[in-house]
Amino acid sequence: MKFLVLIAAVVSAVTAGFHASARPLGASVRRELIAAHAWGVRCPVAMSRLRVLTVRYHGFDGRSHTGKLIVNEGAVRPLTHVFRRLYALGFPIRHMQLAAAYGPRTGRPADGDFTASFDCRQASASPCTSRANRGTGSWSEHAYGEAVDLNPVENPYVGCGMTRDKTALSYLDRARLRRGMITPAVVRAFAAVGWGWGGSWGGPTKDYMHFSATGH
Repeated sequence: MKFLVLIAAVVSAVTAGFHASARPLGASVRRELIAAHAWGVRCPVAMSRLRVLTVRYHGFDGRSHTGKLIVNEGAVRPLTHVFRRLYALGFPIRHMQLAAAYGPRTGRPADGDFTASFDCRQASASPCTSRANRGTGSWSEHAYGEAVDLNPVENPYVGCGMTRDKTALSYLDRARLRRGMITPAVVRAFAAVGWGWGGSWGGPTKDYMHFSATGH
């Protein structure tokens, strides 16, 4: 009994700095999504079903930061659980701000290494194909706000041993674990809420940054 109490106290202390909240999209965020072509009338989810999820996270600078994602209302609870666990693990995230994903391109992080969720687009074709920036004809899980891409530079979309992101080439070697790369503990945090990882897909295509409610 005393051991369980001690474990609970340790977990509580580790996550003491974590907080999360969610709210509907305000008018300025709605305008930002439309201007960034991240949402349109043909999207499979209405804006009214989207939420701005605010969470505390550890940055690459070793400090705590407040980040924001746009997610499906049904993803708020599971993702709150996940990010609470990532905070406890000390997992570092490079950028997680709405402006990084939807703001003017001139103001987005030059490294492109931003964590994001909602984007009304088709699923991306595998790097195994020559269809560089073309979609697959099917909605991405991001179009429903039910997927998250974590640190895309450190966790690239890979197919047949290739990636279209040249800044991520050094991270094709998944055996050499470096800061910001997905670890088994991160995978377990998502698995605990029923979300699957693109890094576990069968075949030659792996999306190491990608987690989703369906696993696709």
